[in-house]
Amino acid sequence: MELSLASIIAFFLLWAVAYLLLRLRVLRRRMSALRGEMAEVQLNRLKLEVALQNSAAGTQVQPGADEWGGAMNILILGGGGREHALARAVAKSPLCGKLYAAPGNAGIAQVAECVALEPMDAAAVIAWCREQAIDFVIVGPEAPLAAGLADELAAAGIAAFGPGREAARLEASKAFTKEICDACGAPTAAYARFSDAEAARAHVRAAHVQTGGAPIVIKADGLAAGKGVVVARTLAEAEAAIDDMFGGAFGEAGSEIVIEEFMVGEEASFFVLSDGETVLALATAQDHKCAFDGDEGPNTGGMGAYSPAPVMTAEIERRTLDEIVRPCIAEMARRGIPYRGVLYAGLMIGESGPRLIEYNVRFGDPECQVLMLRLGSDFLPALIACAKGGLDKVTLDWSPDPAITVVMAAEGYPGSYRKGAVIGGLDAAGAVEGVTIFHAGTVAADGNIVANGGRVLNVSATGRDLAQARERAYAAIDLIDWPGGFWRSDIAWRALERG
Repeated sequence: MELSLASIIAFFLLWAVAYLLLRLRVLRRRMSALRGEMAEVQLNRLKLEVALQNSAAGTQVQPGADEWGGAMNILILGGGGREHALARAVAKSPLCGKLYAAPGNAGIAQVAECVALEPMDAAAVIAWCREQAIDFVIVGPEAPLAAGLADELAAAGIAAFGPGREAARLEASKAFTKEICDACGAPTAAYARFSDAEAARAHVRAAHVQTGGAPIVIKADGLAAGKGVVVARTLAEAEAAIDDMFGGAFGEAGSEIVIEEFMVGEEASFFVLSDGETVLALATAQDHKCAFDGDEGPNTGGMGAYSPAPVMTAEIERRTLDEIVRPCIAEMARRGIPYRGVLYAGLMIGESGPRLIEYNVRFGDPECQVLMLRLGSDFLPALIACAKGGLDKVTLDWSPDPAITVVMAAEGYPGSYRKGAVIGGLDAAGAVEGVTIFHAGTVAADGNIVANGGRVLNVSATGRDLAQARERAYAAIDLIDWPGGFWRSDIAWRALERG
């Protein structure tokens, strides 16, 4: 039987495609092995420096903590979408042995063993870490950091990711952050601080006259779970916010307030890691704080995010580092309060460039989710370096593909909401190409996934461009059966309008 020329060409094309696919699989395996080897090299460098530091200082460390050997026992504290994203990233590391999370959630349980520990109970956390020979603790939320958990872990010889109590004041006290900015000249909004309601009301009345009725920002000084900020459009709203805060709406966090000028521009989130000296910039992101479409409704912890943020150009990133982040890190070190951990700068990008809105001393939630989706490197050596030093020897790679996350929240959030509704369709939603679903407020009960919080799911996706990533995320949401949930339908609208 004679073969036609077309048949011969088709045969050789199929053979060539098969060969190329085989070579691609081999290349992927080699790249994976190389990433593991690079991670081990980074860790070995860190181990050597830590050994030298401990030798010089006579530091006592938890048994096994200085002999990581590529199989560390790790505890992640927290139970939200941020911690699910961190757990997923850490679990991929060849350096990760046994991974635990406390308290965790139904999604985190897929990659880590969840344990019943209260992150605010430092004594219980330390005792459990000693029992389980934990080598490294990653503190997710801000409250344990503000309470000094990282300090207590360090005193017990247990390495931890996250700043100590004094350094955590960068989030725990708006007034302290302003003080640091004043000292180092970092650009931020003009402000005044008050511990008396009548004096605060007098200030906003005067400001209302001076600015011709421009909006003004009222902030609870302390931690308020991302909700202690009111952008008052009228004098009545400003006075009501002052009365609410001093009246106990945010507990102790509102015993002192900061009143700021209203900054005009576009908000963005900028993240860096620091070991107290070196600053390593991460990817950029932009979140959506308001509950409803069109940036309407009350402030929330965040209803969605995307990365990268187009407004954060290379020049804006450079200026943010040079004019805001590095001067503040240097001022903290000058005061004997070295900052170690992740520092999240909320920025306003206006005509004059970047200005600081506020700092957070932990990863943003939901920004962390989109950052981890774009991360192309082993993250664990970088986290260890923040605690132990040597961050200058760490490099991170980021995928050029954008990522987006859409928060599905319980009806009523950020106010009161109901728990206990069964959520269906998660397997089908998670099977959409490019989609990853991070759990924020879920529990497993009787074989079902049940809503157990205000923000419940973070439906996330990557794509060749932001439009495709967004299309995938919303396609996945359409497959989720949860009548008691709501979400914004316009996440990333600014970036898509910008083109």
